[in-house]
Amino acid sequence: MKKLLFAILLGALFVSCSKVPAGNVGIKFYLLGKDKGVDYEALGPGRYWIGINEELFLFPTQRQNKVWSDDEEGNRGFEFQSKEGMKLSANVGIEYQIEEVNVPRVFEMYKKGCEEISNIVLRNAVRDAFNKASSTRTAEQMYGEGKISFIEEVKKIATEKAAEKYIKLNDIYLLGNVGVPESVTIALNNKIKAMQEAEQRENEIRGAEAQAKKDIAKAEGEAKSLLTKAKAEAEANRIISNSLTPTLVEYEKIKQWNGILPQVQGSGASIVNLK
Repeated sequence: MKKLLFAILLGALFVSCSKVPAGNVGIKFYLLGKDKGVDYEALGPGRYWIGINEELFLFPTQRQNKVWSDDEEGNRGFEFQSKEGMKLSANVGIEYQIEEVNVPRVFEMYKKGCEEISNIVLRNAVRDAFNKASSTRTAEQMYGEGKISFIEEVKKIATEKAAEKYIKLNDIYLLGNVGVPESVTIALNNKIKAMQEAEQRENEIRGAEAQAKKDIAKAEGEAKSLLTKAKAEAEANRIISNSLTPTLVEYEKIKQWNGILPQVQGSGASIVNLK
């Protein structure tokens, strides 16, 4: 009988002994009495005796990730409006953390776990941030080059709101691009195409101008070459002309004569001047 009673007491002891695993903290909640409510001392990893008037809740302290995106299971991303009143959407992910020192405060405020807190508290903070940041921007600014500054402002606003709830929001990121109406997508694509074509034409103009300069330089070079050659030939002719004396001409004739007198001669004509 004593052994049976001991076994029952031992079993009750182990049933009431709860474990806080690594990466978590435990929060005691008193169900009755003057201390009813949250115990502000967070319990680190280990085993703890949990009495009949107590409950133990576990909170992860490592970084948590949450994604809100449209899918077949009925999950939804975020919808918001641009400055012009145009309806936009976005699938979003966040990374957040509840630091150990703040776990008792967060639990006392919401009496919920991380999953419920992310789907209610953090979702509301992120939704409000999107609405506020988008209200000062056009659809084109959020879809195009201004997308980075847009999401940075969303992150700033949501981080401040989460901090008010003792939650550390580490990051917000888009899953894909901001969703815009098809008409906006077509208009933006046409604008991008027009810019690319204009840039191509400018490149072609610059190429033509460069080729023209090249052709001009080549023509000027050829002209200078011809002029230099003509001047050289003229100078050579001048030198030759100045060197041609009557004596030199007669000498050249003699050099070229083969010694045979022509068969027909004019009166007084001679191929060689014998004087």
